[in-house]
Amino acid sequence: MIKTLARSIREYKWASLGSPICMVGEVTMEIFIPLVLAELLRQGIEPGYMPAVWKYGGLLALCALCSLAFGVASAFFAAYASTGFARNLRHDMFAKVQTYDFSNIDKFSTSSIVTRLTSDVATLQMTFQMSIRMIFRTPVMLVMALVMAFRISPRLSLIYCVTLPLLAVGLFALIKLVHPIFERVFKTYDKLNNVVQENVRGIRVVKSFVREEAEMKKFDETSNTIYKDFTKAERIMAFNNPLMQFAVYASIIVISYLGAKLVVGGEIDTAALTAMFTYTSQILMGLMMMSMVFVMFTMSRAPMRRAYELLTEEPALTQPENPVTEVKDGSITFENVSFRYSKEAGRNALDNINLHIDAGMTVGILGGTGSSKSTFVQLIPRLYDATEGCVKVGGVDVRDYHITALRDAVSMVLQKNVLFSGSIKDNLRWGNPDATDEEMEHACRLACAHDFIVSFPDGYDTHIEQGGTNVSGGQKQRLCIARALLKKPKILILDDSTSAVDTRTDALIRKAFAEEIPGTTKLIIAQRVASVQEADLILVLDGGKIAAMGNHETLLQTSEIYREVYESQVKGGEE
Repeated sequence: MIKTLARSIREYKWASLGSPICMVGEVTMEIFIPLVLAELLRQGIEPGYMPAVWKYGGLLALCALCSLAFGVASAFFAAYASTGFARNLRHDMFAKVQTYDFSNIDKFSTSSIVTRLTSDVATLQMTFQMSIRMIFRTPVMLVMALVMAFRISPRLSLIYCVTLPLLAVGLFALIKLVHPIFERVFKTYDKLNNVVQENVRGIRVVKSFVREEAEMKKFDETSNTIYKDFTKAERIMAFNNPLMQFAVYASIIVISYLGAKLVVGGEIDTAALTAMFTYTSQILMGLMMMSMVFVMFTMSRAPMRRAYELLTEEPALTQPENPVTEVKDGSITFENVSFRYSKEAGRNALDNINLHIDAGMTVGILGGTGSSKSTFVQLIPRLYDATEGCVKVGGVDVRDYHITALRDAVSMVLQKNVLFSGSIKDNLRWGNPDATDEEMEHACRLACAHDFIVSFPDGYDTHIEQGGTNVSGGQKQRLCIARALLKKPKILILDDSTSAVDTRTDALIRKAFAEEIPGTTKLIIAQRVASVQEADLILVLDGGKIAAMGNHETLLQTSEIYREVYESQVKGGEE
């Protein structure tokens, strides 16, 4: 896991190495300071010899300045490396998400992905910064201080053999208690993010139903859960500081008592005892810093695992070894196709579909809610792979195409229309980045979007808010259709994409399709019979199966489902 995340360091490798190197220099200076101080006391202050005072005093100041310089350099390198690491990690995670297929996206919720890219990365940045400084500083400080302490007095240094194991046991117990809480906290962050996203996205619905109080209650409950868990974790970790302080002061008291006896007995002098006190503080403060590193690692274990999951998730759809890079035409064939969303699913979403659609045909698809209409068309551009059987486009199995080539030939307007923040031109150019103004205007005329676009003060340069909140549902649908047409696809799929437009506009769009893009295969999912009545072929889906197929007149005679829908819409409207 750490190896995978460490790949995001990349160009910041030298800064990541520079920080611990400078830290070693800082620690070395700090270790020398007690020795110089002992010599200052022994050769300068106690005998009152001023040349020695100036000599060792100057050396002491030089060591302090060098320690300061190394410390500043280490902090700079650590900050530079950690921010760069966070940037690369965020980029790598986002780039990985772009490779996901629909089944991968189904596995992670949107709020979870957002949390992993923001809060989790911020936690890992802090952990990385502290690690490259403290994880080297602490062991170097401990080892060097212990060596110097044992050189001064092996007998006094035996106190560390008692103190260090007790501290290690205490730290391990704290981490064992706290880790499950932090695991729970970051999962709750996902829920909080989800609550916020749902509320902001559906703010108009919230206000129209006067549900502000209920939304506030939901937010407060999730926020309070995080508060309680963090409070509990901090309450447990609060024992860390008293434990360290107890170890520091207990060691100092014991060393003071035993050291005084050794000084009286002449085994060590006062200067050596002073240096011993300094090394004791350094050893135990080093342990305190180590405990802080352990706390950060405990907090970051959950974010590390979550980031690792995102980075190592493999796309469900793979590219073939020798992919076909050109789609011959827009013909579509389903051969014994069955599909289920997961192995755990109780039943197939699509079951034993056999169908052939010639290039250039217009196919209407009708069916009740949950009849798998959207699933049916999503197999064509290989948004999902068929569980059984195969889907062919242009006579070639879709699994043999290069995914980019296949999806460039299939233009799909999804059931949930999405516009991105930017101008209308920016959104249209998602269909074709190199589209000219004339091509965009032509596509918008086909989609009956041109008239309302030019009615805006800025025309095609009108700014679209995130999600297209400043245009109506029908306008959003027509812009999405125009964007799809700009791809000049061999297959055009409209997944209930004219539900928000009036019947006249719907008819004009269908008429434009028939006249302007006759060679494009058109699949139209609709709830209105009028939207598909003139199609060359109409499919009636029911329970994931093709219940009936044929043209309008045939289905009126042979399909009870189709006849009921038609009569409820046409005759009911007349009455």
